Amino acid sequence: MSYAVCIVSVAPIRKEPSHKSEMVSQLLCLESVQIVDTAFNFVKVKCLYDGYEGWCQYSQLLALDYLPETTGWHQLPLNEMLINQLSIRVSIGTPWHNKDIELPNTNISFNSQSYSAPYSFTEENIKKISTAFLGTPYLWGGKSIFGIDCSGFTQQVFKLMNIQLPRDAYQQAALGYNIGFLEEAKCGDLAFFDNEDGYITHVGILLNANTIIHASGYVRIDTIDNMGIISPSQTQASRSHQLRLIKGFH
Repeated sequence: MSYAVCIVSVAPIRKEPSHKSEMVSQLLCLESVQIVDTAFNFVKVKCLYDGYEGWCQYSQLLALDYLPETTGWHQLPLNEMLINQLSIRVSIGTPWHNKDIELPNTNISFNSQSYSAPYSFTEENIKKISTAFLGTPYLWGGKSIFGIDCSGFTQQVFKLMNIQLPRDAYQQAALGYNIGFLEEAKCGDLAFFDNEDGYITHVGILLNANTIIHASGYVRIDTIDNMGIISPSQTQASRSHQLRLIKGFH
């Protein structure tokens, strides 16, 4: 079984083995994958963290027979690593190791100041981590400080508190326990939203029963009520997202 790690700041995972193909997710530097297939200059990978599959450019990965154990995650919004003495800027949530790594023809060094042990799931930490992404532009398939989508945002925030979420919003909606009413929601509960066909298409993190932080255009804080999200550009009679359900993870 062949494995690989990402050796660039952020590598796109595409639906098909082509640069023109839709980006469905990303790999952060040193995230690990299983190699499933090859085609041209691309390899089909399965992410070991969340099981997500897609195609990556082979030159952005380093194939290995084993995987170095991840110690934790970078905690600052923007961090620095050295790969073969080349400075690489990496996002919050990027895997961190407690010592330098020697891989075939590759040496990786870490800045110890950018690491934190997993945060506990508290209101203070939820707000600290989630607001670090404020202003990050929305990017379909993104999951870094350079660009992120709604479920990539919730996945990365929860990862830093040692709670593993799948990649997509509808998958995340299958976890946790149901919160019956918005008024009962607590900081850290996830709110899910559907489209006209009833499919879950959006997710955000409740900061309290009245406000939500989510990636829509960019990572932002908006008002929410029992009907959905009220963004500054909407009126009270209109909602940018229709509330479907709330899940707790406390």
